[in-house]
Amino acid sequence: MNWNPLPPDFDLPQARADLRRLVALFRPYRAWMLGGALAALLTLLANVALMATSGWFIAQMALVGLVGAAMDYFTPAAFIRGMAIARTAGRYIERLVTHEATFRLLQALRVWFYRRLEPLAPARLQELRSADLSSRILNDIDALNHLYLRVLVPVGVALIGGGLILAMMALFSPRVAASTLIFLLLAGVAVPLLTFRLGHGPGRRLVEQRAELRSAVVDGLQGLGELRLYGGTAQQAQRIGAVTDAMIAEQRQLSRATGLSQGLLGLAANLAMLCTLLLAIPLVSASHLAPAQLPMLALFVLASFEAVMPLPLALQMLGETLAAARRVFVVLDARPQIEEPADLTAPSWAGADLEVDGLRLRYPGAASDAAWALDGLSLRLRPGERVALVGPSGAGKSTLVQALLRFWDYQEGRVSIGGHDLRAWPGDALRAHIAVVSQDTYLFNTTLRDNLMLARPDATPDEIIAACKAAQLHDFITALPEGYETWVGEAGMRLSGGQARRVAIARALLRNAPLLILDEPTEGLDALTERDLLRDIASLMAGRTVLLITHRLAALPAAVDRVLVMEAGRVVEAGTPAELLAQPRGAFRALHDAL
Repeated sequence: MNWNPLPPDFDLPQARADLRRLVALFRPYRAWMLGGALAALLTLLANVALMATSGWFIAQMALVGLVGAAMDYFTPAAFIRGMAIARTAGRYIERLVTHEATFRLLQALRVWFYRRLEPLAPARLQELRSADLSSRILNDIDALNHLYLRVLVPVGVALIGGGLILAMMALFSPRVAASTLIFLLLAGVAVPLLTFRLGHGPGRRLVEQRAELRSAVVDGLQGLGELRLYGGTAQQAQRIGAVTDAMIAEQRQLSRATGLSQGLLGLAANLAMLCTLLLAIPLVSASHLAPAQLPMLALFVLASFEAVMPLPLALQMLGETLAAARRVFVVLDARPQIEEPADLTAPSWAGADLEVDGLRLRYPGAASDAAWALDGLSLRLRPGERVALVGPSGAGKSTLVQALLRFWDYQEGRVSIGGHDLRAWPGDALRAHIAVVSQDTYLFNTTLRDNLMLARPDATPDEIIAACKAAQLHDFITALPEGYETWVGEAGMRLSGGQARRVAIARALLRNAPLLILDEPTEGLDALTERDLLRDIASLMAGRTVLLITHRLAALPAAVDRVLVMEAGRVVEAGTPAELLAQPRGAFRALHDAL
């Protein structure tokens, strides 16, 4: 019966593939990585040399003192002092270089992850909770970074440093070197494999449970009002407590594995030193070794185990790193829902009509007999025209916006801009010509200026002020103590709903795109704020092609040229606001009267 040292649930081919992918990502920083590993190796060798030389020097001085002989103690004392300095300096340099390499790797990994993640949004990320996605971006990427500092460096130093130490030891006694090799293999191979087998499952589950705990906590905080309203706080607390208890149980198993490995390492080191004494004492008696070399070899062997001490933790960290890598790669290996065109040259937008003809869209994963989100939708927007898109919830209004932005692909029909098919546009180039004020105005926890400059990072202060004046926001900002440098708080919590919408409008104006899409710009606002905002939006629409999506119909006559009424994914009625209101049994009139 063959014993497999690897955990039963360990997928070796998958682990190899993931490791190769990670190492390939590290390749641009190999100079820093090798520098840190070299500093760690020199520190190890300096410490072993310090221990061995100190043992010889102390014993030799004692023997010389007994017989009253003279010896040159300046040279070994200087060597010992030099090794002590080298060990201290090496440790400092090791920390400096390895942490610099770590931070560079961390930066590169985050940028790499985001660049690979962006083409997947939003279609391929809809099944992931925001907290889980955040956990993969932050914590799982951090775990990938451990591969260098906690795994590659200790393993590399153990292999090279252990070989050099054994070679030097063999110059004094091949028997002692062979004995030490056996115990080093036990401590550096058998014990880490045992630790890996014991800790792989708990480590993998701990990575998943950390993500689950963050999701539960974020869900609880974001939905605290609803939980309190419906009496669900106790149930959510129990969910968080259950995950916490499970994490504690896994951490307890990892602690046991770590404690066992440390005990076995200490046992191996002491047994190796005992065998060294048993082998070296007869050599000293036979005058094959000098008496002072006996304590030197003993301390030499004991110090050599510093090379393998980090290996159990390294393999334990390897399990967590591989689990985190799998979570990251599972997301990034998804195929983007939108395929970029082969030719990345963007067509011209100038003076272009936007035409939608027979558009049919069904979301991925929906059943083949499920209703179409867009079902034969046709419309046309001429340059400079202001069109409102109205209809009940679920009619497909926001889905159309997602299709126009190339976030979702459509199965049938055609969309063209100036006669060029929408699919011929590279996604970034297309979205550079479209400014969107969405239902959910997201503001980052930074200054007002930084939030505005997301639209145009190269915008000048005068351009920012002009956009804010147009959005009726400048006076409010200048009245703040810190003006444009005011921090808005997490998700813009320091601003009211109307102020946040005005920031979004100013951001859209700063972009100065030819097509402006306003998706429910007054949703959730009180009547007075809605009236003022719609009045300002109407003046801002001049000279732009505008698609206004709204449930609020009162201000449409003054704001738009035409109204398109959608139901069940298609346009069922079109005309000016006055024309549609004049039809007593029309869909627009029904919506208007229902408000």
